Amino acid sequence: MNKDKMEGKMKDVAGRVQRQAGEWTGDTEQQLKGTGKEVEGKLQEGMGKLEDAGKKAVEDIKDRARQMEDKKQDKKQQPKTEDEQDMEKEGAA
Repeated sequence: MNKDKMEGKMKDVAGRVQRQAGEWTGDTEQQLKGTGKEVEGKLQEGMGKLEDAGKKAVEDIKDRARQMEDKKQDKKQQPKTEDEQDMEKEGAA
């Protein structure tokens, strides 16, 4: 879990507590502040999730590129078929 996700979750929970306390005491200002803190926390947590998803996507792309490069290297190292050898001879003639 990255920093933004963790801090966002903490703000969300703190905001819920503040909002609920405001509801119990009838303090509209605390309810609004708590709701604002909840929203801020959810946004920050969402940014953390987005950042994680972006990092995962980059790693997936890098892995796929490595796999493709490995396949290309493997193909170069494979012995040529008789047809490929015949085609090379015809091209050289």
